[in-house]
Amino acid sequence: MLPTTSPNTNGSLGSRDAARHTAGAKRYKYLRRLFHFRQMDFEFALWQMLYLFTSPQRVYRNFHYRKQTKDQWARDDPAFLVLLSIWLCVSTMGFGLVLDMGVFETLKLLLWVVFVDCIGVGLLISTLMWVISNKYLLKHPSRNFDVEWGYAFDVHLNAFYPLLVILHFLQLFFINHLVEIYSDWFLGYFVGNTLWLIAIGYYLYITFLGYSALPFLKNTVVLLYPFSLLGLLYVLSISLGWNFTKGLCDFYKYRVR
Repeated sequence: MLPTTSPNTNGSLGSRDAARHTAGAKRYKYLRRLFHFRQMDFEFALWQMLYLFTSPQRVYRNFHYRKQTKDQWARDDPAFLVLLSIWLCVSTMGFGLVLDMGVFETLKLLLWVVFVDCIGVGLLISTLMWVISNKYLLKHPSRNFDVEWGYAFDVHLNAFYPLLVILHFLQLFFINHLVEIYSDWFLGYFVGNTLWLIAIGYYLYITFLGYSALPFLKNTVVLLYPFSLLGLLYVLSISLGWNFTKGLCDFYKYRVR
């Protein structure tokens, strides 16, 4: 594979190439494409969403290819983010219907979920993982090898998507129907808490895959350690009758008061 940039005689990138690959230039290019839907590859983004459920390793192999061809790990196409936002909006409106919220309450919930739960918490988690990976997980700390913040954000989005589908879409069909996981009935909170276990397990595993895919990181297996705490919490919740779904619904109702 030929390099995408040509080093000058002293071994550093040319000034034009260096400017083109700065974080600011990449961010500007990404944000500019948000307003050009025809330049987005929605078919490829849908392919990624499918494989995040069935074979997430294949998604991260594509990140390797992007690094080789475009000299960056992070996505340069916002199509995945756009589709994720649509999923988030539709599923949140579904929550509003299931919880018998009015139009104004549903809109208020949507703003909370988009700007606080998705964007705010996403920025916080991505920044935290970016700092941790660059400070503690680098094999050979160097200016030439570091985790891009954009890549940390992409890993979060990848891990967040299955969690969103399970807890914000599939769960809707159980809240007031089928086994009624909103109730205090044993089968209800058993099914509901199991969905939470699967969703958070997906998030942890896909996050682990994202950082273990970077060849310059070490000890990424520590990202799997929270599975022990997750399993313990699940057993306790079933034993003590905790209902995570009911807690989420009550929290959503409290937000829109």
